[in-house]
Amino acid sequence: MSQIELNDFKHFHFIGIGGVGVSAVARQVLHAGHKVSGSDVRESCLTIEMRNAGADVFIGHNPENLRGADLVVVSTAIPETNQELLAARKAGIPVVHRSMILDAVMRGRKSIGVTGTNGKGSVSAMITWLLECAGVNPAFAIGARLLNFQTNSRPTDGETIVCELDESDGSFTNIRPDVMVINNLEADHLNYYKDLEGLLALFSGYLAGPMAPRRLHANGDDENIAEVRRRSGFPGVTFGCGPSCDFVVRDIRTVGMTTVFSMSGPDGDMGEFILHIPGEYNAMNMAGAISVAIHEGVPLETVRAAVGTFRGLENRFSCVRTDRGLVVKDYISHPTGIRCVINTARKFATGRILCVFKPYRFTMIHYLGDEYSEAFKGADLTFVTRMYTAGEVPIPGIDTDWLVGRIRDAGSDVAYIPEMTDIIPEILKVLRDGDTIIFFGGDDLFQLADELVQRLGAVSSAG
Repeated sequence: MSQIELNDFKHFHFIGIGGVGVSAVARQVLHAGHKVSGSDVRESCLTIEMRNAGADVFIGHNPENLRGADLVVVSTAIPETNQELLAARKAGIPVVHRSMILDAVMRGRKSIGVTGTNGKGSVSAMITWLLECAGVNPAFAIGARLLNFQTNSRPTDGETIVCELDESDGSFTNIRPDVMVINNLEADHLNYYKDLEGLLALFSGYLAGPMAPRRLHANGDDENIAEVRRRSGFPGVTFGCGPSCDFVVRDIRTVGMTTVFSMSGPDGDMGEFILHIPGEYNAMNMAGAISVAIHEGVPLETVRAAVGTFRGLENRFSCVRTDRGLVVKDYISHPTGIRCVINTARKFATGRILCVFKPYRFTMIHYLGDEYSEAFKGADLTFVTRMYTAGEVPIPGIDTDWLVGRIRDAGSDVAYIPEMTDIIPEILKVLRDGDTIIFFGGDDLFQLADELVQRLGAVSSAG
């Protein structure tokens, strides 16, 4: 099935409807007037929200859940052995990837899509908020909860939609936005791409092909993006610190939990911006969003005011102060992002920095072993727990012990805690007043972070 038209179907069934990306798309389809059902393995805030919005949500996968559906929607996370997927194929019900539904949702509107290895959710949220403050009333579907809206997806009847596009499985190639932002490109998701060249080849082919966007905004400091643009011959608006960029960022500094930076654009000096979330990398993320907003006609002073009221994303440098120090949750697992978060925390930390990390996939730690060994150098102590393999075939000699050894050999203090249940007791053994503890990973580690906050006594959200 090459392209989906929403009106060709009446009842959409989403397998894994509790996923943050799948639920974002399902909410848009529901708003378009279609019947939506879905299933997931456990109840969550997202399944509850989808049920409250009008979807039929089942907990547990069962072929009976497909009753009445004339299209089944999946993400790459759904295995071919899923019993609902098997039943749909047997019954001849069409099955499509969620990206094809997202393309259908975006088609016919002014669509803005954001992709890249790191920061695509943040840039998507930033663009959405800048446009919202300009009165555009954009719809959005993003793979995280936007704190300004307290949801990951908002349908509207406005003419503009902003969406995060997933590069992890190559599915962004199913979508043709009017405007695309590529924030950065690095080796990641090597279960799909195998190596960096695979990533660059796919992006180059996409930009040279029929699904290419009408306008591109790209990080002008990123060498891999420059190579993709060179191969594809695709022009674009650039943002970055380099003097040849169309939008130049300068004078980035951290003031407490606030990031201050200045910019110039095609029309000259744009002045200073104050962003109330920490991180030089977030100044660069916001620069990409500002470049889009300016090209969309948002007045500069409206942009400046909106930057100052942007609140960020849930579990992206989310901080809680406790009686003993600061607890931080960040979804990032790529070594570049980990290093940036630690460096940012170092700017305002009053004590030591402790990190908790759960490695992800044999392919990732094998290919990026050198980068991981350097990523934790800014931390005083790192706790590493047993790797999540995602069902990958083991690579001989590559496991969590191997990664811990690489990190230790690079000069970092690291402790291997195989069982996650032992992490909090180990933290409490060494914790000092004023320490900052950063949890890198997903929901299972974030549950530990929340438990630690409860044990230590939450004071307030920091920011």
